[in-house]
Amino acid sequence: MSEQAKLEKNITAAILVIGDEILSGRTKDQNIGFIADYMTNVGIDLKEVRIVPDIEEEIITAVNALRHRYTYVFTTGGIGPTHDDITADSVAKAMGVSIDVDERAVELLLTRLKREDLNEARLRMCRIPKGADLITNQISAAPGFKIGNVMVMAGVPRIMQAMLANVVETLETGAKMISETLEAGLPEGAYAKGLEEVDKQYSDVSIGSYPHFNTSGGGFKNQIVLRSKNLASLKAATADTQAMLDALQAARGNA
Repeated sequence: MSEQAKLEKNITAAILVIGDEILSGRTKDQNIGFIADYMTNVGIDLKEVRIVPDIEEEIITAVNALRHRYTYVFTTGGIGPTHDDITADSVAKAMGVSIDVDERAVELLLTRLKREDLNEARLRMCRIPKGADLITNQISAAPGFKIGNVMVMAGVPRIMQAMLANVVETLETGAKMISETLEAGLPEGAYAKGLEEVDKQYSDVSIGSYPHFNTSGGGFKNQIVLRSKNLASLKAATADTQAMLDALQAARGNA
């Protein structure tokens, strides 16, 4: 696909995080940021993140809402061996298909376990919706799966990362998002109007202002981040933003 075709193609995604432990605060999510970075690097626009509890109805509702809205949906969590791991069953119901132990998944587990060690709990991790493709991982052998545009992955960060790397290779991607960061050197209120005017000129550039605390000293600073898939537009918008900041700085110096 040409670069122009990639620019015109909008590939979108959502993340669905599943688990009571995330909502209770017991487990601190480490997957959202990793997936977001990964999507940016491969040219998929992450548009939404949802977190739902281990409740079948909630999972089904979220899966159905997201899969019809975005190109891809990535779920994390709930595909382990315990009774509260209900993601696979819920996704099967959302897609309207049956689910059962899949011999392909069994064979993968047998690369790590003896057949006599495949108890009922471990076989839960081999239950795959009908028609799904497996998402392998080199860490634990227990697979995730891809059905339609829904990618179902583990919640354990290291395993999720292995699954993500494997499944992304099979997906369509678009142009990569690129960014520029400027140190404003001014209070937000001083450049807010000027930044708005620059933003109006570039419909294909996302421009945001972000206060941050400088841990090395100097207190709060403001950064302006410009993001686009169009390099020419990004460079032009960045130049105009810098010129606007320089003019404001000069005016303050002369006041």
